[in-house]
Amino acid sequence: MDNSFASLPSDFYTRLMPTPLPAPYLVATSASAAALLGLDQATLAEQASLDILAGNSVPDGAQPLSAVYSGHQFGVWAGQLGDGRAILLGNADTPSGPIELQLKGAGLTPYSRMGDGRAVLRSSIREFLCSEAMAALGIPTSRALAVAGSDQGVYRESVETSAVVLRMAPTFVRFGSFEHWFYRKQPEQLKILADYVIDRFYPQLRAEENAYAAFLREVTRRTAELVAQWQAVGFMHGVLNTDNMSILGETLDYGPFGFMEAFDRGHICNHSDQGGRYSYGNQPQIGHWNCYALGKALLPLIGEVKAAQDALDVYQSAFAAKADQLMRAKLGLATAQDDDRDLMEAMFTVMEDNHADFTQFFRRLGALRVDAVPDAAAMAEAGANHPDAPVRDLFLDRAAFDAWAQRYRARLRAENSVDADRKLAMDQVNPKYVLRNYLAQVAIEKAQNKDFTEIARLLTVLERPYDEQPEHEAYAALPPDWASHLEVSCSS
Repeated sequence: MDNSFASLPSDFYTRLMPTPLPAPYLVATSASAAALLGLDQATLAEQASLDILAGNSVPDGAQPLSAVYSGHQFGVWAGQLGDGRAILLGNADTPSGPIELQLKGAGLTPYSRMGDGRAVLRSSIREFLCSEAMAALGIPTSRALAVAGSDQGVYRESVETSAVVLRMAPTFVRFGSFEHWFYRKQPEQLKILADYVIDRFYPQLRAEENAYAAFLREVTRRTAELVAQWQAVGFMHGVLNTDNMSILGETLDYGPFGFMEAFDRGHICNHSDQGGRYSYGNQPQIGHWNCYALGKALLPLIGEVKAAQDALDVYQSAFAAKADQLMRAKLGLATAQDDDRDLMEAMFTVMEDNHADFTQFFRRLGALRVDAVPDAAAMAEAGANHPDAPVRDLFLDRAAFDAWAQRYRARLRAENSVDADRKLAMDQVNPKYVLRNYLAQVAIEKAQNKDFTEIARLLTVLERPYDEQPEHEAYAALPPDWASHLEVSCSS
């Protein structure tokens, strides 16, 4: 191991060792994340590995530290934040490039403020599962290697047991890392950090006339495309503060996240978000807002407001292009037509009016046959034997779905769509399995009783989200009634 971030001046971080986790035990491991490091799950189960995962020892070559950063939280400048419970061990060289290893929940740091530096088992399991689920969906994300637990109690709304999750990413530098130096009026440190990130992760931008403007443009583009990918699978981050935004355009910091179920553009997955700033429908504009905050922080380096504005202007077009591409794929459309957005908007309206399940709708839509129902009269007469029943039954207002389906069929016919080919393509982009809150809750409750088998079983399902997996059909079911009472918040 090495630690490239430790090569920066000492005011970028504090060197410290993790606080040991008493009597740790292994909760979960990811074979695919381990493979990125050239490890296997058997190695992770060894005592020496468990000690590292729990923060009770560090790997050879590690240089543990916690980074300082600042940020806007819920749109308000929060000042200095930093790694309040995370410790960066360093980076490991892999065939795909260096990957940083970070322990989350590893104890107090100078940036803990009023916190205890620990993470609870509940939130650690959620982050572990969602990190790996997002990777399997093909969405850029930090990864989670493993979770180590302990019976050590920590207090949130009640006393819970503590845990540490080992996270992996090329870097944990975030928008707020740059805001920190801008608002402290320390342009020298701002330049040092920008040069470090550009040289390490964006070296091709050195060929640009203004490398800092090009850097802002590239981060803005990546962020726009990332948010479009979130929207396409119904993922809601929940806490899109600038200190939770990756400088590489990866999903970072899984707190109160959620996957859309009954479709509602105004849905708020974070119980702490009283004003709905981070609702599903607001995510695209919040991503843009955060890029503006980054642009403001980089302005002393970019030099000209127009250059910064030009870089930020790529957001809207990049988001729209990616969102259109993804939505056409989800609908099985092989070509682009001028009225496609009208078709999509009509679809979302009827989904929202009927509270149709987001994931099931798109998955079942792939089975619709272009010529199965020739006209509206036949649709009405078909009743329970309606050929569209699997997807149609998600709607209380069947007539509203039928009207939209007529438009959709006409659009498919216009490009001579072939049912079998279209379904195959749609099944590859419309997941059958996502990490619904109730699935995570079942795994958490079993884990709180030292039964970790459900975490492993659920991970197995989520690692193949596009496959049918008939043996795991129950994991694709609509949420039970009790799931409506689940709440996730910023407390973890």
